[in-house]
Amino acid sequence: MTVAAVILAAHHDIALREAEGVPNARRLADAAWAGGALPIVVVAPDPAGTVAAALAGSEATLASPAPDGAGPAGQMARGARVALDLVAETSAVLLWPARMGWVDAETVTSLIEGHGRAPGVLLRPTYAGEAGWPALVPVAHLGALGAIGPRPRPPEVLDALVASGVPLTTVEVGDPGVAHDIDTPREALPPFEGPPEPAAGHHHEWGAEVAREPDADPEPPPTVG
Repeated sequence: MTVAAVILAAHHDIALREAEGVPNARRLADAAWAGGALPIVVVAPDPAGTVAAALAGSEATLASPAPDGAGPAGQMARGARVALDLVAETSAVLLWPARMGWVDAETVTSLIEGHGRAPGVLLRPTYAGEAGWPALVPVAHLGALGAIGPRPRPPEVLDALVASGVPLTTVEVGDPGVAHDIDTPREALPPFEGPPEPAAGHHHEWGAEVAREPDADPEPPPTVG
């Protein structure tokens, strides 16, 4: 499945803010690429061309924002449309507010793999039980996104999607970057714990638990003959 990253910067300042020695938009684009997202769209105003310069050489496409009155949902829909124009086979988009500058590439991978197991479900990452970003929205639900008015703020946009009937699953990723924005200094973040199981681990049903005795010997193969 092809999952796009749509990085949303309301102002060029947040796109250009330094994060680990590089502009924030560049760090996010690189993390999205490393995690397996494609295409990568950065929606940001760029009156002086500085955001484009920061993204030069990356895999990201810079897109101009929707009109000011579109609101957060309109900006999300704008980025999703650009992603679909770039790669028609895109099956979901990661809606990623640029202020969430510390998200790890492993989180992107975990959400993409979660989408493969539940293609029609809105996925929201959590850290220590706190819901965060980016949120993975299947393209089948982009019509519902486009129907949301301009007033709801980003968390309320997701609430509105769920209220419209879009199924939601939260995914514990152990990444403090999903719940702590770039105003939190990197060194002040809680510890990164990683997903509770390997990204390529077993694919049991959502919410199911697999119990296994840690020292149990595997059952012997059946005797033939």
